[in-house]
Amino acid sequence: SLASVLYALGDPVRLEIVKQLAQKGELSCAALAMPVAKSTLSHHFKVLRESGVLHCRKEGTQHINSLRRQDLDDRFPGLLDTVLQSAMTTDN
Repeated sequence: SLASVLYALGDPVRLEIVKQLAQKGELSCAALAMPVAKSTLSHHFKVLRESGVLHCRKEGTQHINSLRRQDLDDRFPGLLDTVLQSAMTTDN
């Protein structure tokens, strides 16, 4: 639902995860530069997966994450681009 996607994107840590994935494509959990505990990061990934923002696949012992950009654009056209653009503007 739109509410779950907005909730997921409303947290600064989760938004940073989404920004890094938007810039770099697929990344493992370990490849993300995040200043939070591993258990906290796992929680944030779970929220993003359950809201439909992220796709996660296993590759050996790693979990590889990517944005579900096409799915989000189909369901909520322009939402992800608007959120990312706003987040990038706020950072600068």
